[in-house]
Amino acid sequence: MSRLKAEHLYKVFGRRPEAAVRRLEDGAGRDELRADGTTAAVIDASFEVEAGQIFVVMGLSGSGKSTLLRMLNGLLEPTSGRVLYDGRDLTGLSPAELREVRSRNISMVFQHFALFPHRSVLENAAYGLEVRGVPRAERLEHAAEALELAGLKGWESSWPDELSGGMQQRVGLARALATDADLLLMDESFSALDPLIRRDMQDQLLDLQKRLKKTIVFITHDLNEAMRLGDRIAVMRDGRIVQNGTAEDILVRPANDYVASFIQDVDRSRVLTAGSIMAAPAADAAAVAAVPDGAPTVSEETPVAELFSPFSRSGSPVAVTDDSGEVTGVVTRDSLLAALADQPNERPREEEPEAPTPLAPASEPEVITHA
Repeated sequence: MSRLKAEHLYKVFGRRPEAAVRRLEDGAGRDELRADGTTAAVIDASFEVEAGQIFVVMGLSGSGKSTLLRMLNGLLEPTSGRVLYDGRDLTGLSPAELREVRSRNISMVFQHFALFPHRSVLENAAYGLEVRGVPRAERLEHAAEALELAGLKGWESSWPDELSGGMQQRVGLARALATDADLLLMDESFSALDPLIRRDMQDQLLDLQKRLKKTIVFITHDLNEAMRLGDRIAVMRDGRIVQNGTAEDILVRPANDYVASFIQDVDRSRVLTAGSIMAAPAADAAAVAAVPDGAPTVSEETPVAELFSPFSRSGSPVAVTDDSGEVTGVVTRDSLLAALADQPNERPREEEPEAPTPLAPASEPEVITHA
């Protein structure tokens, strides 16, 4: 069973939202509704997130990604559709039941830290547990453990204004971890940081994920960040999910010209892996036979960027192995060069409307809550 499931979610702001949903279902466009003073922020969004997966939702400003995220934990009520968490329909819960879910099962990490300036780092990290009613000694113990996981051991007694932006964001992450929630919602959590600090936070998140195996929904407008973090990526445009797949799916098989325009500047060597470009032994027996004993081998997860070194040490193809050490394929120089060519596989071309206009519905509330 999926940990999180969204079923045909719609969010419409303005007059007669339910009627607007019916018009959208009948084929009306977003611009038609806007002309009537109605904003369709999310349109028919469906996806599933497996346990332990990082699911990234990316898109331009106004694409609906943050609105979608806020429906996943009930901060915004869907106009239509359902959100299921471990099979439980969150859209049918009372406000008190939703608060309980947010305090125990689903935590949120905001873009702008949302730290209390009058509380220490330790007290900020413990805030979610305080809201839950956990005794002080116990919540501070859990908060200290979360701060250590986030790389802030020794900073417990500091004040937020004594920390850098990256360190403040680590406190926000620690606050979410302290609640031991299974699902983390991260809304552009690293976008306010400088590039080097941002990459450091990405490293931190990936390292934590290896140890903690949380289920994460991560919102970003940065494709490189999405490609680096996401086990699966949903690309949004004008309120709709236009493609949902792995980074390699999106890079090699973009669904339409809009998605293709996003990926044209992506470093393919950092996204594609040896497993994605290898030829299976049965398909290229001659190449496999050309791999001498003692030749370099790589794992299926090795990024293409790391294949140049093995090729520089050997003129032969490079063998690709699985976790048990069995050869599952081979990478040749030709397949390596083809993978780096900036040409996606042939796909149907389709007419695309003009680029989306950034949208920020005035009626969408800015909600601040604890992680």
